[in-house]
Amino acid sequence: MSRRPALLAAATTALALLATLVPATAPALAETTPAERAGVRYVAMGDSYSAASGVLPLDPAAPVQCLRSIRNYPHVIAEAIGARLTDVTCGAADTGDYRGSQYDDVPPQLDALSRRTRLVTMTIGGNDSSVFLNSILQCGAAGLATLGQGSPCKDEYGDSFVTTIRTTTFPAIRRALRDVQRRAPRAEVAILGYPWIMPERVGCYPLMPVARGDVPYLRTLQRVLNNAVKRAARATGATYVNLNRVSDGHDACQLPGERWVEPVLAGTNPVIVHPNALGEEQMAQRTLAVLGRQ
Repeated sequence: MSRRPALLAAATTALALLATLVPATAPALAETTPAERAGVRYVAMGDSYSAASGVLPLDPAAPVQCLRSIRNYPHVIAEAIGARLTDVTCGAADTGDYRGSQYDDVPPQLDALSRRTRLVTMTIGGNDSSVFLNSILQCGAAGLATLGQGSPCKDEYGDSFVTTIRTTTFPAIRRALRDVQRRAPRAEVAILGYPWIMPERVGCYPLMPVARGDVPYLRTLQRVLNNAVKRAARATGATYVNLNRVSDGHDACQLPGERWVEPVLAGTNPVIVHPNALGEEQMAQRTLAVLGRQ
């Protein structure tokens, strides 16, 4: 078999694996007393980007379906500030899993909150309506079909993904943040954007099997998603942790040691197109800086 068909077969297999794995302003943290900060009750919520799904070692206390890592950004934050962490992050979660059980043995994430909670972090929204996952899968499949040429994904789907984010994902994130604030009225709530997955213009086919013309298309889609997260935070008084600038140049097309997100092919994590340990560390550091805790 020649090298190209082998790469295409591997990329197709990896994309299939991804499909199975990733199906009122609160008082600021800085205003608490030193005694309260020493043991601040911290609840981490959210999806696979919060859980660091696939980053080893996995958390032995977590439901196996969640693929939660003890190296996720909530654990880094908790260690840095000496917080009492309750981690309910779970791979494949969407905003509906805040109010309902994601799996039989995984309670609604909101159940972890109380009036004693003082800090909440999350990354959420990317799985809502399956729009972000579907765009990656469908654009990857389209890129493989054209051997990386043209813009087959943009040509077929146009503005449909963006429209879903603006009309469905944004209000869902806003509602989730309001639900969190009602359950934990004394907590500072921080919601992170998603670190860049694709570079701005030039991709890395077939490591990321996205056609040349679809690279800026996916980048724009992610910008719209992050803007929806930002708008939801602003509408509810939550703290938005903007990762656009700090993650620029650390996308899945970069070399190991530089990239924060792993590619479809030749990556280091079994869960592809997700943050690696370096990415989780940097997401934590950015969050700490925004919260004034560095």
